[in-house]
Amino acid sequence: MCQMNVVLEHEGEMEKVMDNVTRLEVTGEGVLVSALFEEPKLVPSARVKNIDLLSGTVTLDNRTEDHG
Repeated sequence: MCQMNVVLEHEGEMEKVMDNVTRLEVTGEGVLVSALFEEPKLVPSARVKNIDLLSGTVTLDNRTEDHG
């Protein structure tokens, strides 16, 4: 089974959102992440920055920050 770890990058720091994520859905409100035995968690105003398949990590960032 392919499970990913999701982190949120904010001001150069990485914050763990959830481990062993089995579903990730981009919504109008942000990114909804789900794991098998945890409640789904909405990361508001987030977007997918990158997906590293080799390390199994999805990096989110805040879409309201300056990406300039």
